[in-house]
Amino acid sequence: MSNTNTFQEEVFSRGINIDLWKKLLRYAKPYRNKLIVLALFMAILAGFDALIPLMQRYAIDNFVVARTTAGTVIFFITYVLVVVVQAIIVKAMISYAGYIETGICYDIRKDGFEHLQKLSFSYYDTTPVGWMMSRLTSDIWRLGNTLSWGLVDFSWGLCMMIITSVVMLVLEWKLALLSFTVIPVLFAVSIYFQKKILLNHRDIRKTNSMITAAFNEGIQGVKTTKTLVREEGNLNDFMHLTQEMNRKSISAATFAAIYMPIVTLLGCIAASLVLWKGGDRLMVGTLSYGTLTAFISYAIQFFFPIRDMARIFTDLQSAQASAERIVSLLETKPDIIDNDEEIAGNGLSDRADWPEIKGNIVFENVSFAYKTGEKVLENFNLTVKAGEKIALVGDTGAGKSTIVNLACRFYEPTGGRILIDGYDYTKMPMMWLHSNLGYVLQTPHLFSGTIKENILYGKLDATDDEIIQASKLVNLHDIVMKMEKGYDTPVGEGGSLLSTGEKQLVSFARAIISDPAIFVLDEATSSVDTETEHLIQDAIANILQNRTSFIIAHRLSTIRSADRILVIRDGKIIEEGTHRELLAQKGHYAKLYTSQYTMQLGHDDLPEQ
Repeated sequence: MSNTNTFQEEVFSRGINIDLWKKLLRYAKPYRNKLIVLALFMAILAGFDALIPLMQRYAIDNFVVARTTAGTVIFFITYVLVVVVQAIIVKAMISYAGYIETGICYDIRKDGFEHLQKLSFSYYDTTPVGWMMSRLTSDIWRLGNTLSWGLVDFSWGLCMMIITSVVMLVLEWKLALLSFTVIPVLFAVSIYFQKKILLNHRDIRKTNSMITAAFNEGIQGVKTTKTLVREEGNLNDFMHLTQEMNRKSISAATFAAIYMPIVTLLGCIAASLVLWKGGDRLMVGTLSYGTLTAFISYAIQFFFPIRDMARIFTDLQSAQASAERIVSLLETKPDIIDNDEEIAGNGLSDRADWPEIKGNIVFENVSFAYKTGEKVLENFNLTVKAGEKIALVGDTGAGKSTIVNLACRFYEPTGGRILIDGYDYTKMPMMWLHSNLGYVLQTPHLFSGTIKENILYGKLDATDDEIIQASKLVNLHDIVMKMEKGYDTPVGEGGSLLSTGEKQLVSFARAIISDPAIFVLDEATSSVDTETEHLIQDAIANILQNRTSFIIAHRLSTIRSADRILVIRDGKIIEEGTHRELLAQKGHYAKLYTSQYTMQLGHDDLPEQ
């Protein structure tokens, strides 16, 4: 669970961030008309809610005090109609708010997922999957809920407070002002509690991210956990996180639970003040029973929307903690971006104008260091001719993958430059290079779906004939045809229903179907069995013809046919040549090759020349 422990969350502002909410309100713009209708519904509902005490006042003064039933039928019918209209408005409000909530959540998730596709490799090097999952699930749900239902309650509360205040001031302005005296106290209490609640909810969101990350790691690493008998240790680590979540949640709930009764208490105090002064006026005959009853209802009712708005305010604290993390994800800038102005100036905005890639690659005094400060390359130089097959050999951490990732523009040099067919690739569209890449990893990742669908990821508009041709090139076709459903065979999540060798061959077919000019094999045969390795070796001989290719391999048998083998140590080329030339030098490569084959074939076997 290292990711959950080492990844550091951002630290945000301590108060309500108005600019932050302005950024997020753009997600409400597509629903502007529905929001306006919803706000009107709530205003009408507030008007009907404010009408009820006036109707009660009328009933008391004209029926109860007057001791008559004349007109009660019309009054009853009117009262029922008011209740029916309220019910209709509430139903419409629920429908509209639910639609808006779902739509906002969908739009934010869509933008978040799309933005993740654009971020550079370096982002995924340092950001745990659980952090991203938490942003796109629980945080977005919290935000969508607040932007939709929060608006509903806020619109009703604001309209209710305005209408109630006006009616109270019109009925008896002195009593109205008396009941308003508790508002400054409420304001001071709200400021104190909003700070406490916001800080607690920020802690909760942080811990929730760590729990999501722990879930992800626990599920992905379940086989390793069982083989190392780490179940109890992982459980203890997870329990520590959940206990921390529980503690912080209780703290936040406690502050919210204290805050709400305080608001209710202040409403009761306001009603008591009205009853006290109003009672005196009732006794001297300057106030009617109905008016006093209505005023007490209004004094209490006035604080209902305040209480609801206090709850909205509390929810806003929690939602801001989520909003801050969502915005931080959406505003994360990719390390590698196209210079649109320069691309347009070079007349390369249209894909049809892109030059065809032949595959000449030149590293000119290239230096590279990761964000952590780890320097990998310094003044590195390399020239690769179109169609040349380059193999990279070296110890773990020597810089092999970094060299290839720089050539593919998954990272960019921190010094020097890289030329593709004479073009500085930082001045070219990224897709110009990436659409001409074929990349096969040591541990292939397949997407849920069928074998055919996974191959199509390499070229979405490929025909069935092209799929079969690509599969034959990598010796996959005969294997697939032995399966009951052929190319429609499901691969399972991550390719779990296929063997490691089968997954690797599918990834080969996926990489080759687009006919890329540059091909990369990153330890592509190190995790397959010997029989599958022979199939792949046979396929490699075919698919790498006339393509610039980089092969990173621990199994040196896979690179004997390379045009050049580069031995890398500490980011530098210490040996260079063909397989036979390097063996003849009796240097580092010869020792590595001899050692590997001695272990595989026995001490009496000589390595193949």
